[in-house]
Amino acid sequence: MIIVMEPSATDADVEHVITRIKELGLRPHLSKGVERTIIGVIGDERLIKREQFSLLPHVENVIPILKPYKLSSRDFKPTDSIIDVAGVKVGGKNVVIMAGPCAVETEEQLMTTAEAVKASGASLLRGGAYKPRTSPYAFQGLGEDGLKLLAQAREKTGLAIVTEVMESAEVELVAEYADLVQVGARNMQNTHLLRSLCKIHKPVLLKRNFSATLSEFLMSAEYLLSGGNDQVILCERGIRTFVEYTRNTLDLNVVPAVKQLSHLPIIVDPSHGTGRHDLILPMSRAAIAAGADGLIIEVHPNPAEAFSDGDQSLTPAAFQQLMKEVRAIAAAVGRSLN
Repeated sequence: MIIVMEPSATDADVEHVITRIKELGLRPHLSKGVERTIIGVIGDERLIKREQFSLLPHVENVIPILKPYKLSSRDFKPTDSIIDVAGVKVGGKNVVIMAGPCAVETEEQLMTTAEAVKASGASLLRGGAYKPRTSPYAFQGLGEDGLKLLAQAREKTGLAIVTEVMESAEVELVAEYADLVQVGARNMQNTHLLRSLCKIHKPVLLKRNFSATLSEFLMSAEYLLSGGNDQVILCERGIRTFVEYTRNTLDLNVVPAVKQLSHLPIIVDPSHGTGRHDLILPMSRAAIAAGADGLIIEVHPNPAEAFSDGDQSLTPAAFQQLMKEVRAIAAAVGRSLN
């Protein structure tokens, strides 16, 4: 349920409504706009009646929200959310490109990649310090040493850092180094991890699980929003289908669908979405044309020797070409690269 206050409502009027919400055993979520103050009612709406709020002083409207995701819905916030990642704005008219290696391997590998993607126009450097792998024998990442190398790359290039956290116990450590904390597809519904991320004051990049519905995706975002972290960026990274030609099926339908249902920005990961370096460019063009707020691309100076995901990594030269074409697509749909 959303309670819309009249423009003339005072702070005392708003506090009166908030008190009433709490008396009913529910939780208020206050959102002050330029012209209106909106109060979201978090909890079981079956416990209350519309009239319990519509008749209170200076309440303009009471709108029920039937969707299970409330705070992430466009009903709650009609305007697009713009998330600030260390000065880089994600959402609105901006198109943001995040790029870098799947995994941080060595200082030379990371610095070479960081300088290359920076030169081509990327705004954030991606790189995995902790790597969830299908095989327990595969490279699992450098851990905190990898985080330290990412911090060095940020110091050298000025690029903000996005890296993945895998366990609740690592949240504070990763947040100490990262500008944007990534929740990988496997952890999208790890509610314990999501609750831990509510306690930090850092934006979160939430990747869609490869078998998650759109509703489940937005409900995971709801965990973060309802817990107090409203700095959420969604990421489509492909779903599992019967198609074997690609690693996953990149579900670009979800981009305009999210734009209709939610105010949260959404970016696309064509690297994991296809698993093929030769398909990253065309799917990147399609993602921006579909309305994505950005891309996250795997780039490696020598993909043939990458410790992980070399098949879906671009060379710096290929990434430079991608940036050129994506910039043109963004301009064609009335947007620009950040």
